[in-house]
Amino acid sequence: MSTAESTTRAGAFSAAESHAIRADFPILSAVVNDSPLVYLDSGATSQKPRQVLDAERSFYENDNAAVHRGAHMLAALATESFEDARSTVARFVGARDDEIVWTSNATEGINLIAYAMGNAGLGRGSADAEQFRLGAGDEIVVTEMEHHANLIPWQELAARTGATLRFIPVDDDGSLDLSGIRSIVTAKTRVLAFTHVSNVLGIVNPVAELVALAKEVGALTVLDACQSAPHLALNLADLDVDFAVFSGHKMLGPTGIGVLYGRARLLNALPPFLTGGSMITTVTMERAEYLPAPMRFEAGTQRISQAIGLAAAIRYLQNVGLDRIAAHESVLGERLVAGLSALPGITVLGQGAGSHRVGLASFDVAGVHSHDVGQFLDDRGIAVRVGHHCAQPLHRRLGVTSSTRASTYLYNTVDEVDQLIAGVADATTFFGVRP
Repeated sequence: MSTAESTTRAGAFSAAESHAIRADFPILSAVVNDSPLVYLDSGATSQKPRQVLDAERSFYENDNAAVHRGAHMLAALATESFEDARSTVARFVGARDDEIVWTSNATEGINLIAYAMGNAGLGRGSADAEQFRLGAGDEIVVTEMEHHANLIPWQELAARTGATLRFIPVDDDGSLDLSGIRSIVTAKTRVLAFTHVSNVLGIVNPVAELVALAKEVGALTVLDACQSAPHLALNLADLDVDFAVFSGHKMLGPTGIGVLYGRARLLNALPPFLTGGSMITTVTMERAEYLPAPMRFEAGTQRISQAIGLAAAIRYLQNVGLDRIAAHESVLGERLVAGLSALPGITVLGQGAGSHRVGLASFDVAGVHSHDVGQFLDDRGIAVRVGHHCAQPLHRRLGVTSSTRASTYLYNTVDEVDQLIAGVADATTFFGVRP
């Protein structure tokens, strides 16, 4: 029986189902520092099942060619697989094919939007691009919990255009403080950019409420879905956002492939970001005319094998079931937060057990640097993330310089979470932690 066929029961995975899933991931049988690998760093990058590895390898062994430009059979096969991958991604997030743009990662996707909006302000693009022009008196709003990838591009756009960057603060528990939201999101707001799920706190933000506020004032919405697309059923049309980004490597796919979603009319109004071959219709020595979206944003040789690998990853996730994955991770996340919170000297950042969150927790060990905690756990074969997780402002707001982050995925087990909790408990003893 295949993994897809064996994971049909509602709710969290049984031991047999977890075993079947884990068998698809070769790296999970690795031994690290004489201990079996416990991989709890999927929030940074996920591991890849054989089905994804095989899809990329099969492309290179059988169909490798440039897409959209060759008249020979291999080029036709490569193009078909490449565009089929786009269709797979589009269906996965409730979008049209022409609303999906390939990028290298989510960071590039956000930079694409911000840089293209800046180009509109320089008079580039058609008359439709004027809707993106920013200047003095306009405002861009983000949140205090954003990953640097959804903060710095907007800082740069504000600097280039004279617009003002504002932010929605967070409460002491890490949740968004919406008490003064109507004084932050106003008629001056042109862009509201926010994360769906915090990469530090695991908190699921109120997308519907934020989108409604943006619509009231005519602002564009940009959703960072990097930590939601791998874990939750995602329908961008239902969420009603204008743009969204996510990365393949966090959802079982290859590195080097990301996705930018945009409403077709907005993508076609945006000026190009990167220019060159494959994204043009007519070129003279004086000027160029550009293809409609998505090709107008896909200059040069594309990420063909990576897109095909991402499509294979999405099929894997769909076969298992996003609802099953969410249910499984909910169990792991509750156990993770509750177990860590019970340890003396441990502070879990953000809301506690029972809150709407994914299976991720960042924590501070009193008086011990996160790097030391991470090395202690690594000696036991437990892989976690340490540092500020590209979210320095959020850590500063919560009163810590860094944290240790454990993040689960569909291939993790309750036993692995318990090993992490036991490892952290031993670390507090080793480092002489006192609450």
